[in-house]
Amino acid sequence: MECVFGMVGNGFALVVADTSAVHSILVHKSNEDKIMILDSHKLMGASGEPGDRVQFTEYIQKNVALYQFRNGIPLTTAAAANFTRGELATALRKNPYSVNILLAGYDKETGPSLYYIDYIATLHKVDKGAFGYGSYFSLAMMDRHYRKDMTVEEAIDLADKCIVEIRSRLVIAPPNFVIKIVDQNGAREYAWRESISDAPAPPPETA
Repeated sequence: MECVFGMVGNGFALVVADTSAVHSILVHKSNEDKIMILDSHKLMGASGEPGDRVQFTEYIQKNVALYQFRNGIPLTTAAAANFTRGELATALRKNPYSVNILLAGYDKETGPSLYYIDYIATLHKVDKGAFGYGSYFSLAMMDRHYRKDMTVEEAIDLADKCIVEIRSRLVIAPPNFVIKIVDQNGAREYAWRESISDAPAPPPETA
């Protein structure tokens, strides 16, 4: 029941993901951050098998950092997307990763961009995209309300509409979501949308 979606606005890109860590019928935690900050101006939202998602996104993050250390310049968003797609394609013939990715970034020359990369190494540059069961509702909302010249406030309002729709229409809807933004000022966490929070650990019993 994972939900990851994103869009490109006027001078920024935004990625939203649910924060539920689920296995079978069990919810292990509801504050799992599924959007990794790759570097100062890139975000990677991922869905899929938890082990594959964590291992692959960390692998990409470290290789993006390694490229910058070796060459003194960061990868562009397009280059990072093509590198990610290449690694998924290589793994597909050996030990495939069950992970779907929305890669958002901001480059001085080209501005914001969003790339859709699925588990069989399909790569597309998109203005809006989504993965998971929530994509049925978030894509419908974005088809109706999305504009390329949206401000941050308008995009956040649209993201909130998508979250409300997912929560109200999906049978087993994730309760919490995290929103992250990347623009000329860098990649950063913008807000959380929480309807429940993990219960605090009980205090230790005293003898």
